[in-house]
Order: sequence, then structure tokens, then C-alpha cells
Amino acid sequence: MAKTHGFGSKMKPVHLRRDPRRSSLEANKLAKRIRRQVGEAIADFNLIGHGDRVMVCLSGGKDSYGMLDVLLQLKEKAPADFDIIAVNLDQKQPGFPARVLPEYLESRGVPFRIVEQDTYSVVKRVIPEGRTMCSLCSRLRRGILYRVAGELGATKIALGHHRDDILATFFLNLFYAGKLKAMPAKLVSDNGKHVVIRPLAYVKEDDLAAYSAVKGFPIIPCTLCGSQDNLQRQVVREMLRQWEKLHPGRVASILRAMSDVRPSHLMDRKLFDFIGLKPTGVEDADGDRAFDPEELGEPLFAEA
Repeated sequence: MAKTHGFGSKMKPVHLRRDPRRSSLEANKLAKRIRRQVGEAIADFNLIGHGDRVMVCLSGGKDSYGMLDVLLQLKEKAPADFDIIAVNLDQKQPGFPARVLPEYLESRGVPFRIVEQDTYSVVKRVIPEGRTMCSLCSRLRRGILYRVAGELGATKIALGHHRDDILATFFLNLFYAGKLKAMPAKLVSDNGKHVVIRPLAYVKEDDLAAYSAVKGFPIIPCTLCGSQDNLQRQVVREMLRQWEKLHPGRVASILRAMSDVRPSHLMDRKLFDFIGLKPTGVEDADGDRAFDPEELGEPLFAEA
């Protein structure tokens, strides 16, 4: 907002301008943080190794653009030699700008394949108006991408799910399915034929949005399911946003908890032998301390 000086005097407004040097510094810091977090996820879960052929699933959204961009940067400096091929599924949504991704990928010198298959008509025909389309769309898309991965000889399928996607999935399963699970950073596909990886597992969605703005990625909005309102996932995401606003560090602490699980302190009899449990006579730091108050410290996993 412009400022004026004096008591009602008609002086020229003074416009506050953002220091371009500061903006550049913040952009560099953001880029380094995302690269570091992707590198940590790759190292922690052995996501990419020497000789891998990584199929990067590119939707045209900020997340997959960011994933591809960072993987291309890491490929230049990584000790492991691996290949990248980008794949986009053109689902024939009305108004889909078919040339945007090919032109972008050609400008970056990235090998790619555009797969054209009309899943849009299938979903619109099968799902009643007003119902959520995400589940069927996801199943159709998944099957097609698995097939393409086989045709390309891809050893890894890279998806653009970030930290907030993983946490939202955790709470969706907790609240609506009664299961304690989320999206892992690495897992074998449900058909048993591929390894699926999520290099953005440690990266915040807000950081990816800011990174996309800095890079000027040509974003393609999803007009099929991305525009639907009142999805349960959106409700959970809003809950997480409010938690982070009121209690900074809480969301990151939840993510850390997902990597520090104690089966003996839960109630899953398939993971821990409660029935055959007997005293050992040996002190155990993870033994029951029901008579002691919980020792809670400051929020963990603070952002650098």
C-alpha cells in the first residue's frame, strides 16, 4: 500500500518495493532446502540407485514439476548414475492443453512419453453426478502407468506425493478406515511388479507452491477431480493447516512419529506377540511405564 506524508498534504505516494536481492536469497534458500530434503529421502529409503531407470509421473501440477526439476538437478551431481524419463497420461479431459508438457520437456531436454487414453469419459459415465471421482480415476490411471512402466523398462516409478499428502493419508485412514497407515516413501506396487517411490516425502506443500512460482512452471489444472469440493482429504488438510498455525512444529512432529514406531506400545497382535509375552527379568527402556507421567518436550523436526 502506498504511504503519504504530512497532515492531509498531497504528496506523492511512496511505494514499498521488495529488495530483489533478498528475494533471490530466499529463492536460493528454498531451492537448497527442497534439494536437501529430497536427497535425504533418497538416502534414507534407498529410493534411487546406480543403473535405475526412473519413470517420473508428470501430471502438470506443481508437485510433479517440482519433483522432476529437483531430480534432474540431483542427477547431475549424484554419485549414482541413473536415467530419467517423464511420462504424462493425457486422460482426454475437455480443454486439456496437449502441447504444454511436450514443449516444456523438449525445452529441458528430458526424454518423455505422452500416453493418450480416454479415462475421463469412463469416469464421467460410471460415477454419478456429484459423487467423488478420485477413486476410480486413480485406479484407471494406476493400471495404465504400471503398463507403461513395463514397456519402458522402468525400475522405479516416481510419484509426486509430498509430506502433506502422506500426513493427510495417515489421518484419512485413522479417521475413516480405522487403519494406522499412510503413503510410504517406497513400496512395491499392488500388482507386485514395480517399485513406487515418493522423493518428496519430506517436502512441505507450501514450499513446493513457492518453488513452482519461482520457477514459473506451466501449471495445468485438473478439471476432472481437482476441482471437486468438500472432499474428505481437503477437510483433513485444513485440520493440519490449523494445527500448524496454532502449534508450529506439530505437523513435523507427527511425521517424525511415523518413522519411530513402537509395535509393543500399540495393539496390533500381528506385529507384536502379546499372547506369548512373558517377563524377561531384564530392564527394558521400552517397557511399560504406566505409573510415570508422559515426558513431552518441544516440537520436534523443526524446519531448517
